Amino acid sequence: MSKKYQNAFFIFGLVVLIVMISQLDFSEVWRGLCSAGYWFFAVVVLWAFLYIFNTAAWYLIIKAGRTDDDRRTVSFWWLYKITVSGFALNYATPGGLMGGEPYRIMELAPRIGTERASSSVILYVMTHIFSHFCFWLLSIALYVAIQPLSLFMAIMLGATAAFCGLGVWFFISGYRKGLAVRMLNVFSHIPYIKRWAAPFISKHREELDTIDRQISALNRQNRKTFLSVVSLEVMCRVCSALEVFFILLVLMPSVNYLQCILVIAFTSLFANILFFMPLQLGGREGGFLMSVSGLGMTAGAGIFVALIVRIRELIWTGIGLLLIKINNKTKRNK
Repeated sequence: MSKKYQNAFFIFGLVVLIVMISQLDFSEVWRGLCSAGYWFFAVVVLWAFLYIFNTAAWYLIIKAGRTDDDRRTVSFWWLYKITVSGFALNYATPGGLMGGEPYRIMELAPRIGTERASSSVILYVMTHIFSHFCFWLLSIALYVAIQPLSLFMAIMLGATAAFCGLGVWFFISGYRKGLAVRMLNVFSHIPYIKRWAAPFISKHREELDTIDRQISALNRQNRKTFLSVVSLEVMCRVCSALEVFFILLVLMPSVNYLQCILVIAFTSLFANILFFMPLQLGGREGGFLMSVSGLGMTAGAGIFVALIVRIRELIWTGIGLLLIKINNKTKRNK
């Protein structure tokens, strides 16, 4: 990627990060950090390992998309750097995928080609979102197994299961037929966006068709890779419940890890409904508050968890933005 675009991504993310930090109540942050103690450092370090799951999933997709005569590849740890930076831009960008995905494609394209980079990023994003639906469905089953079920919760869980089932169907269809052209066709009917989308489809129709063929080919020919990638992403979400577990240990030493999985599941569901907000401001906090309250914990526990998670997100967003500026001196693999 050229220095001009690299600096543009960095400056944009940095400005948004500064705005987010300025909204914090620093006295409340300090009290929260003092209460969390060394568990806060455990939470921050945990995400260094969780990003390995995300990187491994994307790495498998890139390897699976390589043809016999195309030996171009990338190193795992370089991809790890791009993964962390991509998520940092997604956290800081309203609309979520508007920042991190273009950055990933632009960084990856010089190494493996634009079409292969685009298809791998699109396929990873599809799988990342698809695994959310799978995780939510598993969490619904877990809730039914370990929690008392009221009529209200039965209705809510039924509606959520129907929504997730629809999402799973949509993405499985996308894996079979490709999703790039279909998604852009949807955008071409949205006011304001259609002015950009329609000309873009016309100009890049051949490239988009190629990307869709690559996506459907990867799904047909590499089912083992597909299942491995989805498993890695779901496992990442299951392991991310350790974050809530570590934080709640400060308040309640008898905390149940299975309940922490439910907290993560329902918080992420609520936060993703508000995907258009940078750093999902308000959505994640509200999700934590409702999740812990629904599981019989105190509202104070939800507020404490939300505060520590927000600080961790800001720290890793800052790390990701700094990684954008770190030049990779390793020679490109051919």
